[in-house]
Amino acid sequence: MGQTSWDIGYASPPIVEYFRQLPNKGLKILVPGAGRAWEVEFLFNSGFKNVYLLDFAVKGVEEFRARCPNFPDKQIIIDDFFKHEGKYDIIVEQTFFSSISPENRESYVKKVHDMLRRDGRLIGLLFNHHFGFGGPPFGGNHEEYKSLFGECFRFIYFETATNSIKPREGRELFFVLVKA
Repeated sequence: MGQTSWDIGYASPPIVEYFRQLPNKGLKILVPGAGRAWEVEFLFNSGFKNVYLLDFAVKGVEEFRARCPNFPDKQIIIDDFFKHEGKYDIIVEQTFFSSISPENRESYVKKVHDMLRRDGRLIGLLFNHHFGFGGPPFGGNHEEYKSLFGECFRFIYFETATNSIKPREGRELFFVLVKA
């Protein structure tokens, strides 16, 4: 199984730590651009049974299905993120945003906002640096993200992740945003 540079082969530690602190396992959670869906696997195996995988790439989904044969098919959505309709309590961001060209990021913010229920949360990680090539992944910085998300979300937490994997240490921002 080949890996892209942003696929670490397991659920990202900052996201794992966040969800380990949540007692409500009934939340409806979406992981868009899930790829091989390591976060979905972690959430499902941790008791979050109302988690949904969204991706348009079939290959990663097939690999996920092979690893997690008990995951409900009805919670696997093969679709374009921007065309998806649904309402969620939490949307998890793990490298999907970095795959979106910067000129389409405002559309991402609006779409996430529309898909979240009242007081819904967008949580996850963003790269806190620009890459030295045309991407993807596409990077950014704290100020750009504050400006981009600021009109639609309240910032609960937005700091450098303290438990990133070694190659990303000091280069990821962990965030918790609430729909405004």
